[in-house]
Amino acid sequence: MNTILRKSVLGIAGLAFTGGVFAGPVAAHAADTTPAVKPVAVSVQGDKLIPHGVQGAQSRIDLDDEQTANVKAIIAATKKAGMDERAAVVSIATALQESKLENLGHLGDRNDHDSQGLFQQRPSSGWGTVEQITDPEYSTTAFLKGLKQVDGWQDMPLTKAAQTVQVSAYPDHYAQWEQQAADLVAEHWNK
Repeated sequence: MNTILRKSVLGIAGLAFTGGVFAGPVAAHAADTTPAVKPVAVSVQGDKLIPHGVQGAQSRIDLDDEQTANVKAIIAATKKAGMDERAAVVSIATALQESKLENLGHLGDRNDHDSQGLFQQRPSSGWGTVEQITDPEYSTTAFLKGLKQVDGWQDMPLTKAAQTVQVSAYPDHYAQWEQQAADLVAEHWNK
């Protein structure tokens, strides 16, 4: 009996070794198709806030006075929350994607469910009342509260940090606004 058990164990070990020899080289040469994710940070070069690790093509829009006032409100709320420039960049890029920095009310048939405000937050999802989420300070503070709960948000790509808070149907679209958001923070942070 002892000999049979020993031969069985050795046979299984041999199969495991042989499988490893044959599978090992295949696994070792398998292409890793996941894109390399570079940590994203923000540094200041001269008087310009430069994001590192910007993903993809960048978009830019001209801002009117209302949109600029909303940028300033987001920055003020970020400072009040005790958060840094990177948090403001993530917030502004998110608002650029969600509303083009316009404090949108209910859009009727064009509305995405009950989404409203700069961040297109939904009362039905617990973001607050319509009055609250259409207040730039409140909506920014609500967004930042969600951002603070994302472990490592400071070092992850902007689009991943924003998506973790927003849960958008288009998670990669936030990245296109990172450069403009960084430029806006650099321009308005110390005013």
